[in-house]
Amino acid sequence: MPSSRSRGPAALTLALLRRRPLPRHETDDGKEERGTIMVVGGERSTPGAVVLAATAALRAGAAKLQIATAESVAPFLGVTVPEALVISLAETRRGAIHRRAATALAARAADADALVIGPGMVDQAATLEFLTALFERMERGPALVLDAGAVSALNGGGSLLSRHEGNLVLTPHSGEMAALLGEDAESIARAPLRYARAAAKRYRAVAALKGADTIVATPDGRAWRYTGGDVGLATSGSGDVLAGIVAGLAARGADAATAALWGVYLHGEAGNALASRQGRIGFLARELAAELPALMERSAKR
Repeated sequence: MPSSRSRGPAALTLALLRRRPLPRHETDDGKEERGTIMVVGGERSTPGAVVLAATAALRAGAAKLQIATAESVAPFLGVTVPEALVISLAETRRGAIHRRAATALAARAADADALVIGPGMVDQAATLEFLTALFERMERGPALVLDAGAVSALNGGGSLLSRHEGNLVLTPHSGEMAALLGEDAESIARAPLRYARAAAKRYRAVAALKGADTIVATPDGRAWRYTGGDVGLATSGSGDVLAGIVAGLAARGADAATAALWGVYLHGEAGNALASRQGRIGFLARELAAELPALMERSAKR
C-alpha cells in the first residue's frame, strides 16, 4: 500500500469535514467553554490586519478576545474592536513590536486557548527578535496559528517551536512559504503539495499553503486540497481573516488539523457567498467574517 506521502491530496469537501465535526456547544455553555483567543500583531503602519484576524476569530465562535499590539495603535484598536481586551506592547522606533515586550506577554499568552501571531507584522528583523524572545519564554499551552510576518521570519527557526509540536498551524502564501523554507516563490507555485508537506514535516505543524487551490498538510504526510475558492479571495487582508478563523476554531477546542481544514473551507465558502451576491471581484476582506456564523450552522446540518 502506498504511503500517505506518496499519494495525492484528498479533496477537501463538506462531506469530509462532516466526518470530523467542530466542537458542539450546549445552550448553557458560557464563555469559558468557547475559549479565549489572543491575536498578536500589528505595527504603527498596519493595525488593520489585527482587526481582520480578531473579528474573524470571534465570528468563528471564540468567546473571549484579547489583542496584543504596538503601543502607538493599541488605543485605536480598543475603540475599533470594543469586544477585545487590548494589551499595549513596547515598540521599536519604527513602530514594530519590541522584543522586550515578550517577557510580560509570555505568561498571558500561555493562558489563552489559541494564539494567532503575525497579522500586520512587516518588520522581519524586529519580528524575529520578538518571536525568539516570546517562544523562549512560553511553555506549551495554547494552539498556535502563525501567519504573514511570523511565518516569513521563521526560516531556520524550527527549534523555537519544538515545544508546541502538534499544536501548531502555519498559514503562508507561496511567498511566505518560500521564505519559510529558503526556496523561491516560483518553485513553491509549481509544486505546492511537495512544499506544503515539506513545511509540515520540518516544523512539525499543520501547513495550509494558500493559493488558487489551498493545500493543507500534516507532519505525517497526509494532505487535502480545497478547490472551491475563487478570484475574489485574492484581496488585501484575506489571509488575515483565514488566520483568525483557524485560531477561533482552535480556541473552541478543535485540533490543529480540524481547525485548519474547516478554516480553509469556511474562508472559501464565505468568499463564494459574497461573490454570489456582489460579484466575483470587489468584495472586501472585512466582509468575509460576517458570513461565518450562518455558514457554520448550515455546514453542521446533514
